[in-house]
Amino acid sequence: MTLNHRLEGPASAPALLLGPSLGTSYALWDGVAPELAVSHRVVRWDLPGHGGSAADLVAAGATVGDLASLVLALADSLGVERFAYAGVSLGGAVGLHLAVHRPERLTSLAVICSSAHFGGARAWRERAERVRREGLQWLVESANSRWFAGDFTVPELIRDHRDADPAAYAACCDALAAFDLTGRLSGITVPTLLIAGRQDPATPPAHLREIADAVPGAALVEVPGASHLAPAQCPRAVLTALRTQLDGPAPRGMRVRRAVLGDAHVDRAQDRQTPFTARFQDFISRYAWGEIWTDPTLSRRERSMITMTALVAHGHYDELAMHVRAARRNGLTPEEIGAVLLQSAVYCGVPAANSAFAVAQRVLAEEPVERSRPDPGAQPAGPAGEESGARPAERPARRPGEKPGAERT
Repeated sequence: MTLNHRLEGPASAPALLLGPSLGTSYALWDGVAPELAVSHRVVRWDLPGHGGSAADLVAAGATVGDLASLVLALADSLGVERFAYAGVSLGGAVGLHLAVHRPERLTSLAVICSSAHFGGARAWRERAERVRREGLQWLVESANSRWFAGDFTVPELIRDHRDADPAAYAACCDALAAFDLTGRLSGITVPTLLIAGRQDPATPPAHLREIADAVPGAALVEVPGASHLAPAQCPRAVLTALRTQLDGPAPRGMRVRRAVLGDAHVDRAQDRQTPFTARFQDFISRYAWGEIWTDPTLSRRERSMITMTALVAHGHYDELAMHVRAARRNGLTPEEIGAVLLQSAVYCGVPAANSAFAVAQRVLAEEPVERSRPDPGAQPAGPAGEESGARPAERPARRPGEKPGAERT
């Protein structure tokens, strides 16, 4: 049995797991998750006994480590090996635990309205004991003042608090009572963002500053007007902060890819992606597109010429067809493309250039390629691994010495 969860966004997109605060459900992320799902495969999850998660997933004396194990089990069940993570309060503590104990699973971490410790064990143990005796109504009555600033409220979250299973809620209190990673923060190596609600009485900004000061390279954002449930009260501010962190090489590379190759081409390539090839496509987006092809040292024209030469040298003619199209988008004339291939004949061999000319001639005979709009900061299309669009029947004849049936990639 796994945690109840909701999936949003393209199946092929990078994974982002969103963790809730104690007493809430994944509805806490309603104002943020749909926007994040444009570029990520968003997985929102419920704590045990909260929302739709079974109460018996956790027992008295539970730890944050136990909850983190449930999150990893959920990720494993979805075939997600590495993921970005963002969590609020107890959900943030789960993220800190993962960053300390299982950093190889995280690509980035955002800790929101949370802490490396929650004020000592006594108050949380007392709360757990009272909830086991009396239920949750006495806490529900004060939820608005604990969670939100001013007169703001989210009735659905208050209802989730009332409907939570008391035993599971108390077990989560046990987890908070035992949680303290203060001495381990300096060892966190994943990119870390801290988001504090400036009016949060439960985990004041000082708690987030403590983490930011200890975690190497961490960034801190304070959200004015937000109390403890910042994603619900100030979703735009939280969304902006998260996008800044998540907009790393992969999203940047995807924008360049789409700008140069066009949405139709990229959509076809994405449709052909499978779980088996997803990590490779992520690698291409992060490294080739997001770092190499966005490096301003070389122009689009120069990158096209270099890439075509390399593809000729290695006989990657399907990829060459795509890069001839990209070269035209990047401003090379047919005469300049021919000059590149002629140069390749000298250094890569006449047979290779002969096949390359056949590919280029076919591509250039197609309908004229629409030029990409001038953009001095953008870079040309396509690392290897993209859909080339070449049809198998149009591949050039085998090169001398090549075995029949050999595949060209």
